[in-house]
Amino acid sequence: MKKLLLTTAACGIAFAATPAAAQVQLELGGYFKGYGAFVDQDEAAGSETNDFDMIRDTEIHFGGETTLDNGLTVGAHLETLADGGESFEVDESYIYMSGGWGRVNVGAEDGAGYLLQVAAPSADDNIDGIRQYVQPINYSAAGIGGATLTELTTDGLDYDMDPTLKSDKFTYLSPILNGFQVGASYTPDSDAAADDLEGVGLDDVDDTIGATYEVAVRYEGQFNNVGVITGAGYSHGDQEDDTNGTGLTDDREAWNVGLDLDFGPFGLGAIYTEDNQAVDGAGSDDEETWVVGADYTTGPFKLGASYLSTDNFDGVSDDEVERYSGGVTYTYGPGMTFRGSIGYVDSDGVVASDPDATYVTLGTQVNF
Repeated sequence: MKKLLLTTAACGIAFAATPAAAQVQLELGGYFKGYGAFVDQDEAAGSETNDFDMIRDTEIHFGGETTLDNGLTVGAHLETLADGGESFEVDESYIYMSGGWGRVNVGAEDGAGYLLQVAAPSADDNIDGIRQYVQPINYSAAGIGGATLTELTTDGLDYDMDPTLKSDKFTYLSPILNGFQVGASYTPDSDAAADDLEGVGLDDVDDTIGATYEVAVRYEGQFNNVGVITGAGYSHGDQEDDTNGTGLTDDREAWNVGLDLDFGPFGLGAIYTEDNQAVDGAGSDDEETWVVGADYTTGPFKLGASYLSTDNFDGVSDDEVERYSGGVTYTYGPGMTFRGSIGYVDSDGVVASDPDATYVTLGTQVNF
């Protein structure tokens, strides 16, 4: 009986010591990007692609946020991939705090280099924007393989600066002062274990990139009726070890600079990025990417065009891929757009046949 009374008392004390749950505003959202794609591309012997197919990208977002009496805003954000074959895989998961002093993100989220990166105008930013979400071309059927294929099918033909992807990190974003904003990120280990019960990551692992540091700055303002968005970012990832002397031999370094100008309904932008592509188990492949884009907005319509050139040199061969694209976006409701674009991709040195491709995409994006 005495034991029972003590247990009951302990439970009561624990209950009394537990604070009430915060009044959190829950959020549910996401997007659907779906297209019909017509593709005419070069194919390797033994491969044949569909002339028409469907491509899409879908995510569901969850979140919760509350603002305390002292003005501190606290929230959590979760994004899951919701297309077939992805098993509702988590893409982002982080907590954030913000106030007049700025914002801090902690967890699996893009770093400051990407969050403050300037994007150039595009034909359809799902296909030729800062990050590629849907890919109409089948590069495997074109005979492209190895690291180049992995890059094109995993990272896309784009120019986002995200060397640590969604590895856990700390990010600070300053408040916007006179149009300027700065940010910094620290990723303790780009290869740390993702499982909660696997413990901290290992140090001095052969052919891996460990701690990564990012800094970025962005400015948005207006001069003589011309809207200006400009920014730059730099990232440095420490090489942990190269015991064998045959794999990863350099730290990973990446940087970008961009400028976007708006003249009334017209927009014009140019971006340059460079990345030595020092990634796990491989040496450095210097990659340079140029992007130029323009658009024109009239009512619910936006017409856009862009050019991308990416050059990758691995010390032996020089591979270049160019993409030309044009298209139109029509807004038919809040968060709803119809999109159509046409593009041509020309490769040189990637494989002996130098495969080319032409595509036409028609689709819609719905944000909810």
